[in-house]
Amino acid sequence: MQFGLTFEKLLLIGLIAVLIVGPERLPRMAEGFASVVRRAGEYLRDTRSRVRDEMGPEIDEVDWRKLDPRQYDPRRIIRDALLEEPKPSTPPMPTVIAEPAPRRAPEEFTSSNLPPFDLEAT
Repeated sequence: MQFGLTFEKLLLIGLIAVLIVGPERLPRMAEGFASVVRRAGEYLRDTRSRVRDEMGPEIDEVDWRKLDPRQYDPRRIIRDALLEEPKPSTPPMPTVIAEPAPRRAPEEFTSSNLPPFDLEAT
C-alpha cells in the first residue's frame, strides 16, 4: 500500500472510527467518504484528459522517469562534470597589434569648432 499504510493500520483506523463515530452514523460517514474518493478520482481523470488535450499526443512520449528530481545527486553531477573530456576549442585568432595613429597638434578652438556642451548634463 502507499503512504506506509498496511492492512493492520487500516484496520486500526477503522476500529477507532467505529468507536468515535458510533455504529449508527458510520454508514453515512462511509458513504460520504466514498463520494469524496469518487469525486477525487473523477477530478484526476478530468485533469489528465485536459492535459492530454492541451499538450497533444506527444505528452505520452515523454519519459517522466528521466525528469524525476529524486534521481539527481549533486555529487554525481559534479563528478561527471569534472571527469568528462574537455571539448576541443577553436584555435585562437592571431592578434594583430596596430600601430598608433600619428598625433596631431591640438587645434585652436574657435567659436565655430567648439565641442558640443550640454549645460543640463553637468
